[in-house]
Amino acid sequence: MTPPVRTALLGCGKVARIHARAFASLAGSDFVAVCDPTLAKAEALARQYGVAAYTNLEAMIREAAPQMISICTPHPSHSDAVVRTAKHGVHAFVEKPLAADLHGCDRAIAACRRHGVKLGVVSQRRFYPPVIRLKAAIDAGKIGVPILASVTLLGWRDQSYYTSDWWRGNWDTEGGGVLVNQAPHLLDLLLWLLGPVEKTFGFWDNFNHPDVPVDDTAVAAIRFKSGALGCLVVSNSQIPGLYGRIHVHGSNGASIGVQTESGSSFIAGVSTETAPPVNDLWTIPGEEYLLPTWQSEDREAAGANDPMNYYHERQIEDFLDAITHDRVPVVSGDDGRRVVELFTAVYRSQRDGRSVSFPLRAERRNDYDGRLNSAPLSRTERMASS
Repeated sequence: MTPPVRTALLGCGKVARIHARAFASLAGSDFVAVCDPTLAKAEALARQYGVAAYTNLEAMIREAAPQMISICTPHPSHSDAVVRTAKHGVHAFVEKPLAADLHGCDRAIAACRRHGVKLGVVSQRRFYPPVIRLKAAIDAGKIGVPILASVTLLGWRDQSYYTSDWWRGNWDTEGGGVLVNQAPHLLDLLLWLLGPVEKTFGFWDNFNHPDVPVDDTAVAAIRFKSGALGCLVVSNSQIPGLYGRIHVHGSNGASIGVQTESGSSFIAGVSTETAPPVNDLWTIPGEEYLLPTWQSEDREAAGANDPMNYYHERQIEDFLDAITHDRVPVVSGDDGRRVVELFTAVYRSQRDGRSVSFPLRAERRNDYDGRLNSAPLSRTERMASS
């Protein structure tokens, strides 16, 4: 019988609680340690699960000997953590996004390849049953070929959200706003369903959060290499939050979709309940009648399996299996880079005032690919100039 993988955590903030719960419950995991620069935070989580607490990553690797580490630190520090982890031959599973910029993604991917370890990125919505139905229908040719897709994320984050952690809402400590934090889940689904991008034209702004400098709203037009078109609308400026959806329309006229969020997307480790994801659009000939049944089944399943923890657990289980059986995880480091590439293209498009062609190379800059230099005028500045 294959022994369980020795698992550990780096970063003991809100989302780490979800990873810890999965590590403690999965048969394929032997949860051994946690690490955080703040000793009190590490010790509190360690006591809860009966594991060792550390404030230094290398010391944890040396003494607790984990084989896999979940990286749950602020976005700009992800790549350094992956590089340090990979250097010791430890597999890295990273909270989204893989990094705040493409340079960080490339460093992380190169380090894992060089040292022969797995790299995975959290995108647990791929494991939602209604999302799996979309992917299966597209792969089976039930909508012909995808010709048009839309991503709409209309949520809300109040000031208490941005002050709940020291790193939220700033370019240097978070790397961006809605594009970097809330949108990556749906961006990953869009790329998984539609394939690689050829060209993007986008804009971003901050309309409803004067106390933070980062984007709270962004739009983009996308041309995929397949020839399909896409539209991206993401925002944290709707009170209350409305929904998150992805719809795909096919060459035979059929349309399919999923609502992954009802209201604002949940805040990991904070939200106490969330509505189940459901298919909200399904016009494949002969299958239209299935929609109410699926919605009922998915709501019933959500009552039995808490969506805020269950799907993280399923993805962590997949990553553990990828380690055990030496295969690529469902969401790889390359997948994570493609998400960062897409939101980087939106920032660059606004900065340069033109469409951006793919693939994108990293820019060695100190302002996250020009995001700071592409910032729109603030509300006060717009009023003063009018």
